[in-house]
Amino acid sequence: MDAWAYAIASVLLVSSISLVGVLTLPLGTARIKRITHLLVSFAAGALFGDAFIHLLPESFALLGSGLSTSLFVMLGIVIFFCLEKFLRWRHCHIPTSKEHLHPVATMNIVGDAVHNLLDGIIIGASYLVSIPIGITTTLAVVLHEIPQEMGEFGVLVHSGASVKKALALNLLSALVAVIGTLISLAVGPRMEIYTLALLPVTAGGFLYIAGSDLIPEMHHETEAKASVWQLFFMLLGVGVMALLTFVG
Repeated sequence: MDAWAYAIASVLLVSSISLVGVLTLPLGTARIKRITHLLVSFAAGALFGDAFIHLLPESFALLGSGLSTSLFVMLGIVIFFCLEKFLRWRHCHIPTSKEHLHPVATMNIVGDAVHNLLDGIIIGASYLVSIPIGITTTLAVVLHEIPQEMGEFGVLVHSGASVKKALALNLLSALVAVIGTLISLAVGPRMEIYTLALLPVTAGGFLYIAGSDLIPEMHHETEAKASVWQLFFMLLGVGVMALLTFVG
């Protein structure tokens, strides 16, 4: 019951992040860009940190260091590759312009909903393994969802949606994560391999997102001072995940 309570509370917290886009309205484009670059850096560090410090060690401890664990990690990478390749959805926080076009709003919402379903599945399965693993995984999801949802909100508004409609669509898409969590909480206790396999799959997904989406976006910033700040925030994200190990 503790796992259910923590998981449902966590997925509702993650879903509420979908409303963060409204906070960008009073900000200018230049300020939003500076903020998102730092948030992306922090999220990249948190995802790498959760994968290497929490998820992979726990996976090897529970499943062993054999071929199956490595293949599950690769499966996570493949799943998120397919999500981007076939649904044309990705973590992108660069404003839409003539030089940088986003997928149409409908495609973006569909892709985001599928991604949120996976987030919910991951959160639910993580809490079934242990409360500390669930907390660190939820934190990693929250940190990479903040800049993502800011970008999603911008795409919808740029596509002609009103502020209220953009927030509503983002929230509905985010709440799909609740379904994913309920699936994991219902299926996990009946299929032990389901929960155990999702740990390395999650690690692979986090490594893919951080390495193929977030790190390349960090490289769009070439000014030396800003790059140093990016490095600092990425290391800070790793440090937060390491600190949670000692606290737990």
